[in-house]
Amino acid sequence: MFVPLSDDNPLRSIRWPIVTVALIVANVVIYLLELTPTGQTVAASFAVVPTELFGVRIVGGPANGPLDRLPVPEWLTLISYQFLHGDPLHLIGNMLFLWVFGDNVEDAMGHLKFLGFYLLCGVVGALAHAVSAEIGYTALLMKGGFAGKAAGQIPLIGASAAVAGVIAAYLMLHPHVRVWVLAFRFIPLRLTALLALGAWIATQLVMLLVPDVGPVAWWAHIGGILAGAVLIVFMRRPGVALFDRPTAPAA
Repeated sequence: MFVPLSDDNPLRSIRWPIVTVALIVANVVIYLLELTPTGQTVAASFAVVPTELFGVRIVGGPANGPLDRLPVPEWLTLISYQFLHGDPLHLIGNMLFLWVFGDNVEDAMGHLKFLGFYLLCGVVGALAHAVSAEIGYTALLMKGGFAGKAAGQIPLIGASAAVAGVIAAYLMLHPHVRVWVLAFRFIPLRLTALLALGAWIATQLVMLLVPDVGPVAWWAHIGGILAGAVLIVFMRRPGVALFDRPTAPAA
């Protein structure tokens, strides 16, 4: 729907968004490693595969699935999948959202809390996707049918769930801040975060109702959004207000 470019929202508590930048660098470097012959061979071992994740009850160690080339514990894939991407557009889209909105969420939490927040949103998103995929896979088996590869067997990769959590947190913090975006990828607009990010979140919800819209893990996005909206309430710094409310002056 739109591509974020920048926001009118200066940092208040930190001098530089160290974690946001480090996450972007890590994602880019790991994607470049994915392009190497070795990376292409082992990347699937670090992805979340719902049937394998639940097959070992999450904490039971490696599932040694058909695509696994390394014995990676399934619980670890809940973190590692967040740094893998399928193509340049997948990577660039996620990193643009993280660059524009991550710094202010990091500012509201502090560096270490933001890192934990980001990874936890990704974990919740992966679990939401895995549960929805397993429900669909079980229903398919009960019907006695099989059309292609069931969702529960398809590897999940990407930072989208973690970034969705950042978007939700930003919207909770700064709904009235103005954001520059490219609507439909080429029309520059300056909108409030409420309108721009609210439309993005609404799109994710609508897509849950649209069958066969392509290989996008919409439930992972929804899980990340819900996690971000809840966690920001408890993980923000003392004195950081929600919804752009003015902070009460100290006595």
